[in-house]
Amino acid sequence: MSITAEDKEQTIKDFARAEGDTGSPEVQVAVLTKRIANLTEHFKTHKKDNHSRRGLLKLVATRRKLLDYLRAKDEGRYRDLIGKLGIRR
Repeated sequence: MSITAEDKEQTIKDFARAEGDTGSPEVQVAVLTKRIANLTEHFKTHKKDNHSRRGLLKLVATRRKLLDYLRAKDEGRYRDLIGKLGIRR
């Protein structure tokens, strides 16, 4: 259900602001989005997996908080990020 190490590394490279950047809001949101998409696929076949659903809701809330922070900090970076990830709001 989790993303592979290679997928995570590629996501980090795609969204990093500088070399070795793993902590910026853009990278964190991108990794969370990958994990959320993976869990969403999992729920298409395992509808009654409520334990994992709770984890999904926690991931979504964390992503929402990071996006709110980024929007308050820099509106341009926020808009670029949601455009790249295809997140609508």
